[in-house]
Amino acid sequence: MTGPLNVRILGAGPAGLWLARSLKRHSAAFDVSIVEQNAADATYGFGVVFSSTALDFLAQSDPDALAALKAQMQIWDGMTISHRGVAVPIDGGGYAGIERIALLQTLQRLCENSGVRITYGRRVEQLAELDDADLVVAADGTNSVVRAAIAGFDTHRSELSNRFCWYGTTTPFPTHALTFKHAHGGHFVAHHYRFRPDKSTFLVECDEATWNGVLAPLDDAERKACAERVFASELADGPLIENNSVWRRFPVVYSDHWSAGKFVLVGDALRSAHYSIGSGTRLAIDDAIALAGAIADAPDVPAALALYEARRRPAVERFRDAARRSYEWYEQLAEKMQLEPLELVHDFMMRTGRVDAARLRSESPQFMRAYDAYRALHLGASVP
Repeated sequence: MTGPLNVRILGAGPAGLWLARSLKRHSAAFDVSIVEQNAADATYGFGVVFSSTALDFLAQSDPDALAALKAQMQIWDGMTISHRGVAVPIDGGGYAGIERIALLQTLQRLCENSGVRITYGRRVEQLAELDDADLVVAADGTNSVVRAAIAGFDTHRSELSNRFCWYGTTTPFPTHALTFKHAHGGHFVAHHYRFRPDKSTFLVECDEATWNGVLAPLDDAERKACAERVFASELADGPLIENNSVWRRFPVVYSDHWSAGKFVLVGDALRSAHYSIGSGTRLAIDDAIALAGAIADAPDVPAALALYEARRRPAVERFRDAARRSYEWYEQLAEKMQLEPLELVHDFMMRTGRVDAARLRSESPQFMRAYDAYRALHLGASVP
């Protein structure tokens, strides 16, 4: 499509912003606007992490946008997994962290420079407010107003048993890291990575038994203090930083149908992406890229929405399956923490079914040499 098209996007998160800019780059004739219920400078959480593969994909979509983002990114190679006080380095793979508000503000500026209109501090209560639009894109998260108002998406929603909370810290971790701890009679794991030279995301997770036995009787301030004690060495005895830091279960959301009439879902409005996969923002932007491409290639809105789903669904289903396997691994946290450090790390790396022994050996040869040596010493065996 190249003629006039009135597109209304609900939600000025990464998916909504990337989509809006992509549409205006395709055709200046498109009338593209975004409605966001929060203020322009509001954000929840701390940093966002991308793999080097994700950055390559973003570069193909919009090299100028990626260049603006990379100027604010922290770049590193590999990751570190610690268990029972043993830090196991995982070689292979590059990563980049960026502050979420910096990501949003950069994309906001690029959108506005492209002619996108963004309205902040407005919540759409009735879909009738969008009657003038030819296409309405729901990029408004797991609690999507659009998805809730239209039964045709056939959405499934459940919650996992583990509890988690997003914090930040001024400790600048050198790599993307996971730290497993048994403390206070419970099982904890922290997911942490830097997004600025002086700040890192620090997500703390525990299993249901730990929640019930350790954290549930406490208030939020006491839970934060408990997490600071559990991970005192990783935090260098510093405090955790709060930003809408609420302990909760992860919502598993998925819709059977991606569009209904002129309404279409992207990002977390379509399906939630578990944080253990580390691809939530990347997947949301990938949705936006696919939808923009379908709109560019199709003759009209119905054809574009059908093309978007046909092209994008196979990849989403693969990631959805990987995410399911990953969060099921974490749901067995107490059992997994009975493993020795190298055994736990190897099991973790294989958890999604997307990495087999040959791929792991190719991508992380140093780790696999250490794992082979451990198996030869303790088990008298190695892996292929």
